[in-house]
Amino acid sequence: MLSQQQVIDSLPVHLRPFVAKQDYAMYTPRDQAIWRFLLYQLVENLTETAHPLYLDGLKGTGISTEYIPKIEEMNARLERIGWRACVVDGFIPPAIFIEFLAHRVLVVAVDIRSIDHMLYTPAPDIIHESAGHAPFIIDVDYAEYLERVGDFGRRVIANRGDIETYEAIRSLSIVKESPLATNEEIAASEAALNACIEKYKDDKPSESTLLSRLQWWTTEYGLVGEVDNYKIYGAGLLSSLGESVNCLDDKKVKKIPLTIDAIATTYDITNEQPQLFVAKNCRHLSQIAEEFARSTCFFKGGAESVRVAIDAETVNTAVYNSGLEVSGVFSAVKTDATGSLTYINTTGPTQLAYKEKELRGHGTDYHAHGFGSPVGKVQAMDRCLSLYSIDDLKLFDIEVGKPVVLEFLSGITVKGLLTSIYRRDGKNLLFTFEDCTVKNLAGDVLFSPDWGTFDMAVGEEIVSVYGGSADQAAFPLYKEPSNKATMSVDYDEDTKTLFTYYQNIRELRNDSGNSASQVNDLCKQILASTHDEWLLLFELAELCQMKGVDFAAVRQKLNLQETSAEGQKKQLLAYAFSRIDNWGTQ
Repeated sequence: MLSQQQVIDSLPVHLRPFVAKQDYAMYTPRDQAIWRFLLYQLVENLTETAHPLYLDGLKGTGISTEYIPKIEEMNARLERIGWRACVVDGFIPPAIFIEFLAHRVLVVAVDIRSIDHMLYTPAPDIIHESAGHAPFIIDVDYAEYLERVGDFGRRVIANRGDIETYEAIRSLSIVKESPLATNEEIAASEAALNACIEKYKDDKPSESTLLSRLQWWTTEYGLVGEVDNYKIYGAGLLSSLGESVNCLDDKKVKKIPLTIDAIATTYDITNEQPQLFVAKNCRHLSQIAEEFARSTCFFKGGAESVRVAIDAETVNTAVYNSGLEVSGVFSAVKTDATGSLTYINTTGPTQLAYKEKELRGHGTDYHAHGFGSPVGKVQAMDRCLSLYSIDDLKLFDIEVGKPVVLEFLSGITVKGLLTSIYRRDGKNLLFTFEDCTVKNLAGDVLFSPDWGTFDMAVGEEIVSVYGGSADQAAFPLYKEPSNKATMSVDYDEDTKTLFTYYQNIRELRNDSGNSASQVNDLCKQILASTHDEWLLLFELAELCQMKGVDFAAVRQKLNLQETSAEGQKKQLLAYAFSRIDNWGTQ
């Protein structure tokens, strides 16, 4: 059985800071009751309406209706199918979340929703991500879809608005889920998020936003089958008592065949969805993913893709056909009359890399103020400059330690003392010049000798542009997880007593002996106390029914709560009474 630390140690270095450890003792007896109530009811509701793999998937991934899953137990099952799981604390950056999937790692939020948010939680929680996402990983096609989305999804371009909105959403989710938060704090966080949304509302959606929509309408809120004969597989539906039922109403929720056009449909995380998309099967998901991938700058490259990176105002990577990778905030691009790239620039810290490994001496400290270089063919050279051997270059008067003039077809001229050539895998990646001048055909100076050393990237085209840096361990997009961690709570003595009652009920329920008298005593004790939380009373009623103890007085207390209950609590009590009424028919 893999330990949590073994899983963490197996991850790429830049992902490890985002992983937490599950301290199972942190879950209170009430947390366990929340899990048990919701999982039992979800399984009951979804037996006929979820994809047939759902129930088998729960068992196959080590998830029980009786207790919150232990991450080690999940890994013991997932390891058999080539996957692993790790826990995180609340929201993590979307790009980081996606990359875990590329490594066949399921990310599970360590926290569980509170009793006040049992039907809907504003923060990621272990119910949604373990009981929602994990079951379908046993399906090979679904697992391949997740892995494929993770592989190209970690390379989509996110813009500044995406990053600011992520931080605002994370902050709001933490405040809303904290029992210590004041109304003023909640209102301030909501205002901050709304201001962020308003600020970027007119921006063209980024690749990251479009991918999030694809995920939302598939892995989160997807249906599978036909529009008139479908099953649920989306984790958002599988983990929602209300919406897993309401989504079946075809008059209220429109069903649409899934195509790539789903990425044009926005979503609202605070309300139930007015439409859902139906995939034919899990293989269909991968076909849609491939279609989306081909539309990204990672696959297209060229001037248009560099311009997308410029507009994003975030760290991105441009890949020359030589394999050299330039990572930074792109600030300018020059093209010729045909639209082909002739020069690119970054501003601020920049990294040069090859095969996602930073070139020695070419990290963000060295290229702290930016980077610029030509793109294109050199005159009189039939092949890309990267493909010539050192001896071949000498035939063109290109030799280390001597003055060199490179005239590009674009009209850009590089003139200076060539001091070194950086080669990898038999290719030229980087020419370094001293006393160098770079000019275009109009005579504009692109680099002057008094600016220092000129490092010229080698390559005749930009074949790919993708989000983030090439070597994230050396140049992380997120240097460390957000310092706004989810909040822990110091419970008062009265609440601790309440939790003790929950624990006593669980222990008696698991007692296989004749414990009716103990149950009766506990029943009297709780009824005489001030602890009348509806879930505690339901657990007590269930215990009494199991042990043959009369629970009329407990039900009476629940009846009193139902008369004054509103909203979520009223819905939950309706589920509770439905189960109580069914006891008599079983």
